[in-house]
Amino acid sequence: MKIAVAGEGAIGRSHLDAIANIEDVDVAMLVGGDPDATRSLAENRRIPTYTVNFEDALSDPAIEAMILCTPTPLHAAQAEAVLLKGKHCLVEIPMATSLADSKSLSAAAAASGRIAMVAHTRRFNRGHRWLHEQFACDELHLQHLVVETFFFRRTNTNIHGEPRSWTDDLLWHHACHSIDLFQYQTDHVAVGATALGGPVSKTLGIPMDLSIGLSAPNGALLSLSLSFNNEGPGGSTFRYICNEGTFIARYDELTDGSGTSIDLTSTGPIGGTETQDREFFTAIVSGREPNSSVAQSMPAMETLDRLQTMLRYSSKKS
Repeated sequence: MKIAVAGEGAIGRSHLDAIANIEDVDVAMLVGGDPDATRSLAENRRIPTYTVNFEDALSDPAIEAMILCTPTPLHAAQAEAVLLKGKHCLVEIPMATSLADSKSLSAAAAASGRIAMVAHTRRFNRGHRWLHEQFACDELHLQHLVVETFFFRRTNTNIHGEPRSWTDDLLWHHACHSIDLFQYQTDHVAVGATALGGPVSKTLGIPMDLSIGLSAPNGALLSLSLSFNNEGPGGSTFRYICNEGTFIARYDELTDGSGTSIDLTSTGPIGGTETQDREFFTAIVSGREPNSSVAQSMPAMETLDRLQTMLRYSSKKS
């Protein structure tokens, strides 16, 4: 299968690392925004064709699928364009920064007959997968998911400290991870929602701190704290408080409340991004709906829209 990866930044590199371990998938083209960075990455990863023109990938009949790791404001329109050209699409989260654009992409995905998937990587991280299995077979019962997502981002930079040409967003990007995860783990759309935003940054035009609460129909709670003002280690920590014990997930690692590692043998050795990308390619080959398809991702976008209304600010587009 010949594919194109769009995006020469940190997330694009993460996907390239994952795909390097997957047989029968060939990254035939890299599409970037910065000519020098795109050329350098393509040469380093031995990708034969690179371009800064998105249309080059769309018009190449040899490209069967695209993975979009481009700036957030471009996701919805680019994903629609990929599907319109009859190619399969895996788009990084968020698939859009408004409910209207999400609905438009969902309609395009349904009409295309192609595999359309959103990179909700938390669904595929080993610890979260193990917990999902326990919830599904009624071994564990979630009472409260407490999430801390902390970064120091007072300028437009990515996880490597490299400058961005677009504004990251705590709600539509970082909260999207945890909101989808909570609704996935509880198998229900939240019935209660609250959101509080801190002061809006004069530089970025968004609240730099958010406090979000959700409740599932069975009473399970999500308490989500997010900050771009945190000095110290960045990232997310997920504390699952269950009737049968407490579990702390950090991406592909899982411990109990005392810090003892949980045996994740049942999930296999593969981490979140690679498992997610394998799901995308397997769904293409087998012609089935993937986990975290665009359709399955719509409830998270609907919940984000509710929270956006409460916060009363407009997501900056560029």
